[in-house]
Amino acid sequence: MAREWKFRKNQCYLWEAKGKSTIILRCLDREEISKPTLALEYTFGRRARRHNAPKDIAHFWELGGGTSLMELIRIPITSSNIRAFAIVLVLDLSKPNELWTTMESLLQVTRNHVNKILTKLGKTNPEVPTEIKQRMWNNLQKDHPDYELVDPFPLPLVIIGSKYDIFHEFDSEMRKIISKTLRFVSHYYGASLVFTSKSEALLLKARVLINNLAFGFDKSKSVSVDHSRPLFIPAGLDSLNQIGPPPTSDSNIGKLHANTPLELWKKVFEKTFPPKSFCDLQYTKDPAQDLQYAEYEVDVMRAQKNQELDQYKKNASKTWKEMDFDPD
Repeated sequence: MAREWKFRKNQCYLWEAKGKSTIILRCLDREEISKPTLALEYTFGRRARRHNAPKDIAHFWELGGGTSLMELIRIPITSSNIRAFAIVLVLDLSKPNELWTTMESLLQVTRNHVNKILTKLGKTNPEVPTEIKQRMWNNLQKDHPDYELVDPFPLPLVIIGSKYDIFHEFDSEMRKIISKTLRFVSHYYGASLVFTSKSEALLLKARVLINNLAFGFDKSKSVSVDHSRPLFIPAGLDSLNQIGPPPTSDSNIGKLHANTPLELWKKVFEKTFPPKSFCDLQYTKDPAQDLQYAEYEVDVMRAQKNQELDQYKKNASKTWKEMDFDPD
């Protein structure tokens, strides 16, 4: 009964690059045309794991706006659902100069929020944080050579590299650096990794990973680590030995100062793909922040709407926490 409750209450959270809505629709077998995500959107889906079995229910939260709306992360992840929550991070492979900063910002904010919840729960129900942490370590067998070298994310995590069709046209060395870096990050966090595009075959691979988290379907044991092809690596099936060292010369590595393996990979990656500033990532896609488009009447109305949006966020935060997300 506990297992059934767990899957009937599963929650998935997708952020960042374009393609999130398409992935959700494929997971739910919906023949709809995806629309741009506005702020934080919610939907749900039903799926039976066996013929004639009761249908399980999964809740999907989708964040639009990339890093500009990170404060909304705290709304769907709560102490009441954290045991059944999973994170799906969708990154745009066609924009490598934004990739690390976007990934790091979103994962750090989420990790901080989750840790606060676990700390609070630990004071009254200490077995819950222990159970969640142990579940993440279970993705890696104790005899795995990297068991002492990784730092699993506190919640199940899938990293999806979108727009593979564009990425595939990159120079082979650029593809190798990006692929190896995402392999390392995924393995370090105990996450699954998959590259996808509008191709139905690649979307189905992402669907396999998400359906495992959302509906409890069997895990895939297939692996694709060839950097000349779309990557597909379920959590726990990669290794630091197979990934290899950061893609730079030994002499260059010796000149880089890093306190952790993750920091070392970051420095190597950003040497090839210098990052845009955090502010650039937040505002470059927003014409309202560009002075050349300034228009007094419109700007006044926009300021008013921004105030209304802030109030909506506050109200939504209170309301959604009280909602019973079981459509039955």
